[in-house]
Amino acid sequence: MQESIRKLVNKGEMLPLMEEFYTIQGEGYHKGTAAYFVRIGGCDVGCHWCDVKESWNADVHPPTATSDIVKNASSYSDVVVVTGGEPLTWDMTLLTKGFKNKGVQTHIETSGAYQLTGEWDWICLSPKKIKLPKEEIYDLSDELKCIIYNKSDFAFAEEQAAKVSDTCILYLQPEWSVREKMIPLIVNYVMKNPKWKVSLQTHKYLNIP
Repeated sequence: MQESIRKLVNKGEMLPLMEEFYTIQGEGYHKGTAAYFVRIGGCDVGCHWCDVKESWNADVHPPTATSDIVKNASSYSDVVVVTGGEPLTWDMTLLTKGFKNKGVQTHIETSGAYQLTGEWDWICLSPKKIKLPKEEIYDLSDELKCIIYNKSDFAFAEEQAAKVSDTCILYLQPEWSVREKMIPLIVNYVMKNPKWKVSLQTHKYLNIP
């Protein structure tokens, strides 16, 4: 990446855009609703079960003018979900400002491992053991989505739930590759602990992006 472009990326004037698409939100509180997804490249959290590992290396995704991302996304939907990778690797201030100027609702899906930047209407926090969230994001999160890969993840989920606000909605979601094994455990856990809700990756069942 040229140094001049890298400076623009670091300022948030350009962002490594992996992909963008109009689809149905498949997970969590807003599942089943139409939204435009903007997937930003770059992530060093390194979850071994990540289903978008191709997003990790930001250098393979074209630096794209933030204004162009805003213009294109806002032509499709008045709700935009910014995801990754880990979008907070980069400064989200200009991106969300652009969306706000267009009257677009801004949602983010993040591990919270980096400082929160940008103005968000909905924050979905999906914390990872490998690189824990910054403390500041817990009180601001609207939704806590904990991925359940093995039994020890239930204890981790409870640790994370103890840090969010009372209004934050709590979800347990099976990691896709072990869903048949973990779904019965999650269902049983939620029935015993009804503060939690079950989240499924319904877009994968629907065979859509």
